[in-house]
Amino acid sequence: MTDTSDTRPADNETHAPRRSRLQRLMRYLPLIAPVLLWTVPCWVLLYTGQHWPLSVTLVGTALFALGLAGMPLAMARGHGRRQQDGAAIVGDTLLGTSWVLFTWSVLFGVLLRLALTVAGVGEGQDRARIVAWAVLGLTAVLLAWGYAEARRVPRVRRLDVPLPRLGAGLDGTRVVLITDTHYGPLDRARWSERVCETVNTLEADLVCHTGDIADGTAERRRAQAVPLGTVRAERARVYVTGNHEYYSEAQGWVDLMDELGWEPLRNRHLLLERGGDTLVVAGVDDVTAESSGLPGHRAHLAGALNGADPDLPVLLLAHQPKFIDRAAAAGIDLQLSGHTHGGQIWPFHHLVRIDQPALAGLSHHGSRTLLYTSRGTGFWGPPFRVFAPSEITLLVLRSPHRSPSA
Repeated sequence: MTDTSDTRPADNETHAPRRSRLQRLMRYLPLIAPVLLWTVPCWVLLYTGQHWPLSVTLVGTALFALGLAGMPLAMARGHGRRQQDGAAIVGDTLLGTSWVLFTWSVLFGVLLRLALTVAGVGEGQDRARIVAWAVLGLTAVLLAWGYAEARRVPRVRRLDVPLPRLGAGLDGTRVVLITDTHYGPLDRARWSERVCETVNTLEADLVCHTGDIADGTAERRRAQAVPLGTVRAERARVYVTGNHEYYSEAQGWVDLMDELGWEPLRNRHLLLERGGDTLVVAGVDDVTAESSGLPGHRAHLAGALNGADPDLPVLLLAHQPKFIDRAAAAGIDLQLSGHTHGGQIWPFHHLVRIDQPALAGLSHHGSRTLLYTSRGTGFWGPPFRVFAPSEITLLVLRSPHRSPSA
């Protein structure tokens, strides 16, 4: 099996101090990030030797200042108590735009200027203007491509997953994973329908949704979520909560998914039987559930496995990859997770890796536990995906006991 994961080293003691310092820094990011995201590109594009006409400099500076002031305001109105969808769209778009512009102003801008200098192309002003126009052009291309990537129906990613304890009767079991649909301010009801249509072509035995259905309450995003009721599975459709449910009345989402015919696996399990063999399919609430204050909501693996035969293989749904430590300690065979979005907009994945043990793909943990981390089916916030494609995942479970002709 090819390991497609992007994981941190397992030596927790060596890396704990570094992670602790980075986590402390993360607390201050909401304060310093908007300033950096807007002032750095402004300086690189307007004030590093370009000598633009005064009118260009003034207009450009005004636009950057407007972005710096407008983005936090729009984000607060869109994602705060007012929950104004129009403001959220503006704020999220400005956030994604500033991130891409900042990234490529720093990386591409510096490298291009160095290359032009070494090659002796142009004078100082000419080189500075070439860099400015190149950064703006590249940013525009990446944003247009990233928007198309975010809004399209995800491609299907197919992967065979060998599970040593899986019985021969369950060989070839088809598990479809969708996650992080994040129905939100941009109405994606039609997109939701097309995703479900694609899932239905995969002839799944089991369809899983590992949380973060939407940003907003079930009542507010119901129209976008209702197509999930059309998803077909031979055996079961199962769901666990993600952290975003706990920002938006999680019990409402649990109730809606139950209404749509999905089985919410809230610290419980069901049995999938085929060919005389059995697979335990378990699920836990998100790790943020207990701090939400909702009665009965918490991540409780022992409760999820209560009554299950310990000799049977276990497929566990847990929204965040970080739950893998507990899963591996309990001898879980395969954990399915989402949450990371694969970073969504490169190079944000470096920040994701501070908090999570895996970014995307299949990874090994402990003596027998596998973790599959999906890049997610939708997107959160900024309507862009750059070098982090969305996915609908088809996992075909393989048994070592299958016949050679299977």
